[in-house]
Amino acid sequence: MVVLGIETTCDETAAAVVERDGNGAGKILSNVVLSQVHEHAIFGGVVPEIAARAHVEALDHIIERAMAEAGQTFDRLDGVAAAAGPGLIGGVIVGLTTAKAITLVNGKPLMAINHLEAHALTTRLTAGTAFPYCLFLASGGHTQIVAVCGVGDYHLLGTTVDDAIGEAFDKTAKLLGLGYPGGPQVEKDAARGDPARFKLPRPMHGRPEPDFSLSGLKTALRLEAESIAPLSDQDVADLCASFQQAVVEVIHDRLRVGMKRFRALHGTPTALVAAGGVAANQAVRKVLQRVAFENGIKLEVPPAELCTDNGAMIAWAGAERLALGLTDPLDFAPRARWPLEEVAGPKVAQVFQANAEQA
Repeated sequence: MVVLGIETTCDETAAAVVERDGNGAGKILSNVVLSQVHEHAIFGGVVPEIAARAHVEALDHIIERAMAEAGQTFDRLDGVAAAAGPGLIGGVIVGLTTAKAITLVNGKPLMAINHLEAHALTTRLTAGTAFPYCLFLASGGHTQIVAVCGVGDYHLLGTTVDDAIGEAFDKTAKLLGLGYPGGPQVEKDAARGDPARFKLPRPMHGRPEPDFSLSGLKTALRLEAESIAPLSDQDVADLCASFQQAVVEVIHDRLRVGMKRFRALHGTPTALVAAGGVAANQAVRKVLQRVAFENGIKLEVPPAELCTDNGAMIAWAGAERLALGLTDPLDFAPRARWPLEEVAGPKVAQVFQANAEQA
């Protein structure tokens, strides 16, 4: 089957066409992403209104390009998938409405995709990872440890009680006067800094629940920076290195607890899977490899271009759901908030269908 995927939940306007064969193997036929980084950089973060307008202006052209690169026409598609949340609601509306129009005109099924589910399933596109696996999802908006037991079968093991890891990186960069997006800038400066110079806290370290907290770490960093202001270039590098080292140690501790909980509830995972932009950080990647080694499993990390927001992950999630007969009505509403554990899977869909038939 061939599925078009549309992603507009934040500041990337993206569309892709993905093919799934009868054995469940996937192939990316096209994957077009237009970043809005330059539009938002001056503000030091994403401005929802600007993002939504940019999606309106660009999406039709991005879809046209994705279809052309894939050598496909709308009538040859088996379905259309669009991110329906969670995300910035203006952008979500743009993408989902566009997908509905395409499906209505061409008589194709619609798959309204949870953005987090798309991240969770990408490893099955790139590596064919079998269920169940442990997902570490870390991005600008999300930090979660999830047991992925099947399509629509997700169990949240741990999450952040305040800021996401990617958000903490971005705010650290803004505090220190670095560019946007902040994660790559902090990593770059950390490479020439002393990670032991500043004694920053390791929030939640040793707690029995595999949850995260980053707000206290950010506050401690700000206080250290204020105490030695004005900052030299080396001060900034040392602050970045100390911050990154604290985050890495927190991830190691929290994932060790998360893996124990996974094993207690679901047995041995087939892999530790990383998703989200934070997975591109090499220090984070090393600690993930360490956790996987300690647990005797492999680490699966999709290519960098598939860790950040893209249309291929939406198309693939749509193909996985379409293969199970999971489609959505045209009145499916966009959602700013949509917890992953609330995504309906085959069993839930069968119950809904049975109830509808009885009614």
